[in-house]
Amino acid sequence: MTTSQSPARAGQENDATAQSAAPVAGRWSRVPYFGTPTARFVHRWAIALLVANVGIVATGGAVRLTGSGLGCPTWPRCTDTSFVPHQALGYHGVIEFGNRMLTWVLIAIAIATWVAVWRRAGSTRADRRLATVLALGIPFQGVIGGITVLTDLNPWVVALHFLLSMALVSGSTVLVHRTRPYPDTEVAAPEPSSAQRLGRYLSWLTYLVTWVTIYLGTVVTGSGPHAGDADAPRNGLAPDHATQLHADAVFVLIGLSVALVVFTRVLGVPQQRTALTFVGLLAVQGVIGVVQYVTDLPILLVILHMAGSAALLIGATWLILEFAPSRKHDREPQPIG
Repeated sequence: MTTSQSPARAGQENDATAQSAAPVAGRWSRVPYFGTPTARFVHRWAIALLVANVGIVATGGAVRLTGSGLGCPTWPRCTDTSFVPHQALGYHGVIEFGNRMLTWVLIAIAIATWVAVWRRAGSTRADRRLATVLALGIPFQGVIGGITVLTDLNPWVVALHFLLSMALVSGSTVLVHRTRPYPDTEVAAPEPSSAQRLGRYLSWLTYLVTWVTIYLGTVVTGSGPHAGDADAPRNGLAPDHATQLHADAVFVLIGLSVALVVFTRVLGVPQQRTALTFVGLLAVQGVIGVVQYVTDLPILLVILHMAGSAALLIGATWLILEFAPSRKHDREPQPIG
């Protein structure tokens, strides 16, 4: 009797395993597209998360550049007695409070992305871990932003706040790359492995120098006039010396990016387009940086320069992803929907 029931029991176990592997729609079936997310749907949410993270960098810069960093003088409340600004705080309070509200928009996008990634049957563990880290990183970043207010815009804490935002931008770029619904066309190139390793080393070195350049940019900002508030402290460094150090890092980055273009051009590898794109971003960012310096840091150009830093980091992140070894074994082919 037991032997005759074994095949049926085995079939039931296999059915149960298959059902547990696929996401159960349940309450999510009532939410359009979230019941059974497609590859294209997840990818679009990843792009939305990336754009939102870049956007919050720009709006945060606007807060500082308009002198509204202490428009809400405390945190998590706007004042000691209210979560919203009152008339006495003027437009500075409105700007700072508005930026705080945009953080909730970013959180909502992060949650939607997290749900989409976790519910998609084709998502890997790495995809889900990354989506979780990004979702948790945003409220953590908000806490750091609160600390900047509580420390009266200490320039080193402000720099940390900006760098964490950039880390979220880089992580979101990785998620966009990993969730692409179309096949990889720039991996497993046919050139010798030694050349592939050199390309990976160059891309990683470019990525690290990009981070150094961005960090030195925050040092320049901490020594300059845009403190976020008239009474906010500065880091005490000479602005011209900090600017020169930042420029030196830019020169190193230019050399590395040119080396990457030459390398990809000589070997004819598919990553050539990515390298050229990075050089283009670097050129635009350099022009904006020089113009803002010689025109005494107008607000609009500084905001564009901050957004350009985010775009440059996206390009540097994409470089290392394109030069990375193929990860086709991580995921099964998924239908595009």
